[in-house]
Amino acid sequence: MSRHTLSVLVENKPGVLTRVAGLFARRAFNIHSLAVGPTEHEEISRITVVVDVEERPLEQVTKQLNKLVNVIKIVELDSTASVQRELLLVKVRADGAHRTGVLEVVNLFRAKVVDVVPDAVTIEATGTGEKLDALLGALEPYGVREIVKSGTVAVGRGSRSITDRALERVVRSA
Repeated sequence: MSRHTLSVLVENKPGVLTRVAGLFARRAFNIHSLAVGPTEHEEISRITVVVDVEERPLEQVTKQLNKLVNVIKIVELDSTASVQRELLLVKVRADGAHRTGVLEVVNLFRAKVVDVVPDAVTIEATGTGEKLDALLGALEPYGVREIVKSGTVAVGRGSRSITDRALERVVRSA
């Protein structure tokens, strides 16, 4: 199986996310990552779905997604033709003896400390999944206490916007 990132533009209405995620569940596809949020147009939301699936079944799901009333546009984002990032918050043990080592790792990965208490620090980092996994690996010896990771968000490289043309469709159908 290979990993695919889909950017799905949908009408910003209740229940749309449930219908989109349900379509993947009915096909027994494991969603590796799911992120949803507003776009520059309040009528449109963007769902970024990362799934592990073969090419042919993905094509079938894409066709079924296109049949959903509130789905406006679906684009598969190739990792070389898009910018893809995740957000990581990680709480690490960092007492006086180990704090300097933790801070060196934070600086090495261009992360930042967002909370400090006497025996721990909370670190924020953004990047590719591989970068965040490497950061976690470097912090592991200090004692990772808690991890919170967002889903992947992605946008195509270059100046073109997939939402501009999609907005025209939403306005016409209203």
